Amino acid sequence: MTDSRPKTLLAMGADTAARLITGPVRDRLLAVADIDPGLIATDFADPAVAPALAEAEVLLTSWWCPPITADVLTAAPRLRAIVHAAGSVKHHVTEACWERGLLVSSAAAANAEPVAEYTLAAILFAGKRVLDSARLYRERQDRPDLDAMFPGFGNYRRTVGVVGASRIGRRVIELLRPFALDVLVADPYLNEDLGVAHVGFDELFERSDVVTVHAPDLPETRHLVSAARLASMRDGATLINTARGALVDQDALIAELTSGRLYAVLDVTDPDPLPPGSPLYDLPNVLLTPHVAGSLGGELARIADLAVDEVARYARGLPFAHGVAAEELATSA
Repeated sequence: MTDSRPKTLLAMGADTAARLITGPVRDRLLAVADIDPGLIATDFADPAVAPALAEAEVLLTSWWCPPITADVLTAAPRLRAIVHAAGSVKHHVTEACWERGLLVSSAAAANAEPVAEYTLAAILFAGKRVLDSARLYRERQDRPDLDAMFPGFGNYRRTVGVVGASRIGRRVIELLRPFALDVLVADPYLNEDLGVAHVGFDELFERSDVVTVHAPDLPETRHLVSAARLASMRDGATLINTARGALVDQDALIAELTSGRLYAVLDVTDPDPLPPGSPLYDLPNVLLTPHVAGSLGGELARIADLAVDEVARYARGLPFAHGVAAEELATSA
């Protein structure tokens, strides 16, 4: 096992670097890597980064990293690894990187945590009819009789359907274990026992009081939440989407929401952000948030710490704890 300080170059948006590479992170990074924290590769063709790129053994990337193309690799003959301080690597790790045999790591596990936490809160709030109770209390200025208005009010023995046994979907299932909820999961690629009932998509939508979407955005998953599946949901059921807007037939969802039959918690839409005038802004049975479920603010430190840990593992000659394989990308975000 070796122990070195590999030459490392930051490659990401300048604003991202300012939020991600804070004082404590910078100190940890300088201890394990030979790096200039003030040099950010926002454009690999920039002559100012050419010397560092030519010497770099590791690229520490994040949001807004430019694509690492064959031309970039030619300019980086010593590059051996990419550590991504964010989620998906699809946007910048090109086929040329896999052909070179580069080692790739991602902080997707760290980014999954706040998304799963947001989802847990949304599930529990849905069962307690928080949107309705807050609105009615504000309108009436008196305590509404929610038991009479919403039969089955509460979370005890309600059924939650998790669409996609992704990293986030699995974490949601773990967070739900302490609660008296019946949990279903649907994923055609799932081949292990997660301790909850594994069912088909159609059955999940028909049986669930809350459906939460955690599948990747792929051509085959577009409108996975179809008009027919939305129509099959129980009256008063809630759809939660923290994945990508394209997974939901949004026109069909708007029709169901406008009728008042369903509820929705939407952190992502199609398009994202929504255009002015979308009915989703004003529907009383919709909680709409501007893509805040993922890592923001202080939560970025979790991502940065994981990435620095991975650089440290590489420096010691250890395999990545959160390595990414090329073959995983066909079925992941």
